[in-house]
This record gives sequence, C-alpha cells and structure tokens, in this order.
Amino acid sequence: MKGRNLIVGLIMLIFFVISLLTNILGPIIPAIIDSFDLSLGLAGFLPFAFFVAYGVMSIPSGFLVEKYTEKNVLIWAFGLAFLGALTFALAPIFPVALFSLFLIGCGMAMLQVAINPLLRQAGGEAHFAFNSVMAQLAFGGASFLSPMLYSYLVQNVHQQKSGFIISLFERVVPQNLSWVSLYWVFALISIAIIVIIQAVKFPKVELKEEEKIESGQALLGLLKNKYVLLFFFGIFAYVGLEQGIANWMSKFLQDYHHLNPEIEGASVISKFWGLLTIGCLLGLALLKFIDSKKVLLFFSSGAILTLTAALFGSVQIALIAFPLTGFFLSVMWSVIFSLALNSVKSHHGALSGILCTGIIGGAIVPLLVGWLGGLFELRTGMLSLYIPLAYIFSIGLWAKPLVVNKTVKFSFDAFKKQV
Repeated sequence: MKGRNLIVGLIMLIFFVISLLTNILGPIIPAIIDSFDLSLGLAGFLPFAFFVAYGVMSIPSGFLVEKYTEKNVLIWAFGLAFLGALTFALAPIFPVALFSLFLIGCGMAMLQVAINPLLRQAGGEAHFAFNSVMAQLAFGGASFLSPMLYSYLVQNVHQQKSGFIISLFERVVPQNLSWVSLYWVFALISIAIIVIIQAVKFPKVELKEEEKIESGQALLGLLKNKYVLLFFFGIFAYVGLEQGIANWMSKFLQDYHHLNPEIEGASVISKFWGLLTIGCLLGLALLKFIDSKKVLLFFSSGAILTLTAALFGSVQIALIAFPLTGFFLSVMWSVIFSLALNSVKSHHGALSGILCTGIIGGAIVPLLVGWLGGLFELRTGMLSLYIPLAYIFSIGLWAKPLVVNKTVKFSFDAFKKQV
C-alpha cells in the first residue's frame, strides 16, 4: 500500500508538471512578441506548435503504452520535454521556439494518455474518482503558480538581484531575454522527474476494455457516428476557447489598457487558472443535483457574458471579467467528455483517443485569433472566440446521452415526514 501511495503521489506531481509546462505560454507570449519582434499572426504559431502535437501523438501514445508499459512512456515523455526545453534554452530564437514547443507538446500528450490508467491501478478503482479530482487540483495549482514563477524570474534575473540561483541563470540567459530562464527551470524539472520515475517501482497495469485504443474497424465505426464527430468538435472548441483566452488575455491587457504583462498580466492569468480550478469543484457538486446539459448551458452563458465584459469593459472590469471567464469554463471539459462517453455504447478507449485528438483545437483557435488580430486588431481576433463558445452552448441543446448523470432529488413531502 505504501508503494502504491508513492505512485499516486508521483502521478500528482506529474499532473502538476504537465500544467506548469502547458499553461506558461499565456504569460510569456507578450515577452516573446517583444523579444523577437513578432506580429500577432506569427505569435499565434507558438500555441499552434505546442497543441498540434496532441493531434499527432494522442492515439499513437495509446499504442505505445499498451506495448511498452506506462513507466517507459513516462520516461520517454519527459525526455522529449527535457530535450525541447534545453534546446530552446541554449538557442533562444523563434524557429527553435516552435520546434521546442512541439517536442514539449509531444511529451505532454504522451503523459496525458499514460497516467490515467496508472492512477486507477495504483490508487484503486474505488478511489479513482477522488484521486482524479485531486489530480485536477494539482493541475490547477500549477496553472495558478506558473505565472507567479514567470513574474519572479523576469523581475530578478539581470535585475541586479543577489542569490545563488539567480546568479546561475544570469550566466546562461541572455541579458535581454530574462524570461528564457523559465526553460532552464523546465529542463531541470524534466530531468529530475526522469530520475525519480526510474527509481520508483511501478505496478503492472491491466488496461480495462474502455482504456484500450482499438484500431481498424472500431475506429472506422466510431468515425461514422455523427455524435462522435460532434463531440470531437466539442473538445476541439473547448480547448481552443480555453487557450485562446489564456494565451491572449495578457497581450490584450497590454495593448488596450497598458498593463505590464510581467506583473498585472501574469496576475490575471494566475487568477484565471485559480478560478477555473475552484469552478471544477463547484461543478462536481452541481452535477450531483442538476442535469449535466443544464450545467453546461448555464456555465457557457456565464462565459459569454464575462468574455463580453472583458473585451469591451473598462480596465477595472477586464481585470475581474477575464478571471471570471476561467470560472465559467471550468466544467466544460468534464461535461463534454462525459456526455460523449455516455452517448456511445462501446469502444470507449478508441473514443477517448479520438476525443483527445480534439485537443488540437488549442493549436488552431489561438492561431486564428493571432491571424485575425494581425489583419485587424487583437480585439477583433478575440471576437472569434464566440464561435467555439456558441458551439459549446449548442451541445447542451442537442446532446442525447444514452446514460444521464445521476442526480440527487429532494422530496419536500419526505422532508416534512422526517421533521
């Protein structure tokens, strides 16, 4: 049991690191634009390079896990993350940044596929739901802290501040690119996790039928199901929306309200992820009492209102509305994913692979925002976020799951009898 608890703790750490490496793009995009003198359109290729890796690696990672075990895949994944981070840290130029982000994205996609079956096996099926929530909290915690790490480094490296670690960074980080120190941190974290994984003994994981990635007829059969494709675009829309807001809000605040992306911008992104995490917990509670489709309609309506306030309100309103948008995005992933699984009778492993490939929306939508922002202005580009948001709202109207989430129903008459 002690060994299994160690594995669960390691998985929580891995979720933390996945979030740290994934969600740092939002805070640093304004710095990358200024450092490399990029247009908004070119800057849109940064999240594209990262998230397109999910489209490339999600389904192949399932086959790798089945053939080579979770431990090997985890080591290879962090090896790719280490290589990507180190490459950019040594050669901080824009083309290398794109290659680096693609390698890190491939590693993160492999991790996402490998750790869920491992979490179920190590923590026990009876505790899987609880451990999954804890993993999401670890993920959200890193998203909340990563902008703070960014702010700390850019305000201390090459700023005549003392300290052993800061002085080490100053020896390897160019004078005018203090934010590159983040990638040295990522490289060190990745190699440290590899050492830890190598030292830990992993349990043998027996994949359940719904966790296996079937090929051939199963995939073809699912792709012929219109609801599978509709839910694929639901995941595509959600990740695109989430990353479109997270990656561009700091630049928006800089351009329209003249706020410092290293301080106020990073703080708003931190609050965005913090409220998204809190919203996940509230969403879990609401799903015990309210049909998931109604929850999705309510939260997507709230996201429409807060996004509108953020884009067209004053600076004071934007500083509140952008983080609140994160709160209303919080339940969308879990509700869309569960509705998809509950709409198909079998081959849930292949279905999960198809749905996870929809994470490529995080590549396309931010790129679209940047392209439109370059043609017109950033606010116009961010108006395109209403398209995925409207699609997510529509899911609450047309979804017809075979299994509806179980809710607790109160009986006033029964309550009176008890009193």
